[in-house]
Amino acid sequence: MIRRILSKISFQTVSMNLPLIIYVFTGALVFLLGLPFLLIYVLATGKHLESLPNRLGYYRRRLGKKDADRLRIWVHAASVGEVAAAAPIVTELSGDMPTAEFVISTTTPAGQAAARENLGSLATCVYAPVDFLAAVALALQTGRPDCLVFVETEIWPNWLSLARRAGIPTVLVNGRISGRSIRGYRRIRSLVGPALKTVAAFSMIGSSDAERIKYLGVPENKITVNGNAKYDRLAGTATPATAEAMTTLFNLKAGIPVMVAGSLRRGEEAPLLDVFMQIRQTVPDLVFIMAPRHLYRVAKIAERATAQGIDFQLRSGLQPPGRQRRSTLVILDTLGELHAAYSVATVVFCGGSLVPLGGQNVLEAAAWGKPVLFGPSMEDFQREKELLMASGGGWEVRDQQALADKTRYYLTHPEEAARAGKAGRAMVRANTGAARKHADVILGLIN
Repeated sequence: MIRRILSKISFQTVSMNLPLIIYVFTGALVFLLGLPFLLIYVLATGKHLESLPNRLGYYRRRLGKKDADRLRIWVHAASVGEVAAAAPIVTELSGDMPTAEFVISTTTPAGQAAARENLGSLATCVYAPVDFLAAVALALQTGRPDCLVFVETEIWPNWLSLARRAGIPTVLVNGRISGRSIRGYRRIRSLVGPALKTVAAFSMIGSSDAERIKYLGVPENKITVNGNAKYDRLAGTATPATAEAMTTLFNLKAGIPVMVAGSLRRGEEAPLLDVFMQIRQTVPDLVFIMAPRHLYRVAKIAERATAQGIDFQLRSGLQPPGRQRRSTLVILDTLGELHAAYSVATVVFCGGSLVPLGGQNVLEAAAWGKPVLFGPSMEDFQREKELLMASGGGWEVRDQQALADKTRYYLTHPEEAARAGKAGRAMVRANTGAARKHADVILGLIN
């Protein structure tokens, strides 16, 4: 089958664009040389067995034969963050097109878990094919989507080129191009520019995102600004039931101060432990919940906490029921629970920002009505930062000492913490409705 697909691929497919031709053949070379080693690794370890067929473009068992009378909308949302944006959009579309079939593809296992949890009842959840020409061709031939929807910054030249050749309309929704990432795109503008021109519509988050995608060569008449669909999801998932469940899980009594440090990156974990040690000298009953961005960092945090004589527990050790929290430090070593953990915080710190890594989405915590602190590196979430600071719900701290001082202030002035949290939550709710607008762009394209 792959041979038959490859026989249909020609230089016309890539429109004789030299950077794209180089991308296609370099990618093919790397893929084919690495495939035997990948197969050996998968068979030896058992890892990625579930995702490998999809990654190679095989979907027949998952998708089956397409019903000619039903539209099939394929939405690609790489990981957890993109799924958070896709979920309310797909929900809107399913109400508009109750007979349509939805397919959600992700790249990461965490994204796949989030897709199944949030969209499993509305869509078939699969892994995305690697952007290797044969894999993408096989995926499109098997999946036969009527429309391809890419979420945020998912720009894959082979997908876009082959979709255009197959007559499949494509759209980018909740589009985001950060000030930090535009520098990288600028270096490969000759590659992504022609690929972007094949996309029928760009529904961007903000005006700065629209300007950056326009800079990459997209005609202005294809671009609209429709806000961030994640606000819709955040406003709907911050529920009292979740907060109650987390309070029980972490064994928190009324009035206990809690700091949650989320999405911590390398270079932030040690300063945050020092901040914890410093603050609990004046707030001795403080409970500190640390959540590294990547789970492999859990062992490093645990090692450092042990070296500093800090008693801790892992979140996974709090279950089954009866194994209660007894330590003042809890390390979150599970996937997909950070948003819920924010519900019990008195004050939140969002990581990836004390180190130059662009920050994280501060609105995850703001939706719960919590005051949010973050470092000076927020390039990837500049608009969210500005909205939150303007509302009075967030505060930038320049370094470790400033973080300790501001955290201590909110912990010892609960009325100010409540005021800031209320302001941030109101801002999030005031910015809902974007999912409907993004869905309308897709509907307009299909119609």
